[in-house]
Amino acid sequence: MGGGKYDTYWSNTSGKGLVNQLIQKGTPSIKQTMEDLLQGKSFEAEIDEKIVFDQLNGSADAVWSLFLATGYLKVLNVRTLDADEEGVGEEGDVWYTLTITNLEVKRMFRKMVKDWFKNDAEAYYNEFIKSLLNDNVKKMNTFMNKVALNTFSSFDSGNKPSEQTEPERFYHGFVLGMVVNLSDAYKVRSNRESGFGRYDVLIEPLDKAKKAYILEFKVLDPDEDERTLEDTLANAHAQIEEKQYEAELISSGYSPEQIRKYGFAFKGKECLIG
Repeated sequence: MGGGKYDTYWSNTSGKGLVNQLIQKGTPSIKQTMEDLLQGKSFEAEIDEKIVFDQLNGSADAVWSLFLATGYLKVLNVRTLDADEEGVGEEGDVWYTLTITNLEVKRMFRKMVKDWFKNDAEAYYNEFIKSLLNDNVKKMNTFMNKVALNTFSSFDSGNKPSEQTEPERFYHGFVLGMVVNLSDAYKVRSNRESGFGRYDVLIEPLDKAKKAYILEFKVLDPDEDERTLEDTLANAHAQIEEKQYEAELISSGYSPEQIRKYGFAFKGKECLIG
């Protein structure tokens, strides 16, 4: 990659459109990594300096390789595996620890995510957040359905439970929006270990006197004997309780009375929250 300096020269060009597309239409894992990056964290990836553009739709490592080559990411550390590591790679594989290059790039990414919910969707999105923080379930349902109706196609979401990555593209994009818009007062995390399983989304206030939130997203699945969105919602709540998702919050000092637990049941663009 040489000794030249990469800058955010794509930020006002058509290249930004490609970056936006790779994140917005990318896999849930790409969006989850972006959640971490926007919160100042780093991650490991294998880097290929010979980027094949045909790989960008199916390979997260190809996406990160492109972002590194164009200056959006920088290298913090490089390590070579001394032996085979299960779930990681084989002896000799090279892994790079990457993070966002600078504040300018971080601001660009944040604006990019905010733009996903512009126009009509912006007002609905803001009203949904306000309803969530005010425990207004009726309005949460109203505005979430309007957000989904206006933005679902932007994330290439589907409604087939057997294709779990498709509907997840929408709600992980939605979570990225929360990471950006709630960052002044909350930490937003998704798919982390807690209790006996993985919660979908946890929203923890920086002020521990305020409420915390657990959100479980599910797509209606007939194979799980779900005939209605109400069935799916009931299964979401059952999973929250059975897997003890509140464990992390309890251990951090929150009382059960401070913790709100919401299920989100999806069927296509239709959503039921409770």
